[in-house]
Amino acid sequence: MSSLGDVGKGAELPPLELRVTRADLVRYAGASGDLNPIHWSDRVATGVGLPGVIAHGMLTMALAGRLVTQWVGDPSAVRSYGVRFTRPVVVPDDDEGALLELSGKVTDVTDGIATVAITARSAGKTVLGRAVAEVALPA
Repeated sequence: MSSLGDVGKGAELPPLELRVTRADLVRYAGASGDLNPIHWSDRVATGVGLPGVIAHGMLTMALAGRLVTQWVGDPSAVRSYGVRFTRPVVVPDDDEGALLELSGKVTDVTDGIATVAITARSAGKTVLGRAVAEVALPA
């Protein structure tokens, strides 16, 4: 977006599509220390009732946050960010991985702070609920 200073209610963020692969899960597991086998073993994941290996919830949240940081251009402009985890992102064991489709809309602007509602979908279903960020707009 060329000028964020005049953003108003209803403005839409440029959509973002990201792929999540098993290699991404391995890297995230190493960085986060979350080595739970539901994030790398189909046998364990299906054994506990999951449809397959799933992405870490916090990785999904971080990727959705990228939608906002790319839009505003400065990660430090994000004042708050929260989500509810509603559905896991199932990551197949192939080179394509899972597609994460992200979109956002400004729902309010007050005193230079934009409230952004984020939609995160994978396999045609919403994977994050109540995903909202508050962003300080440039003066």
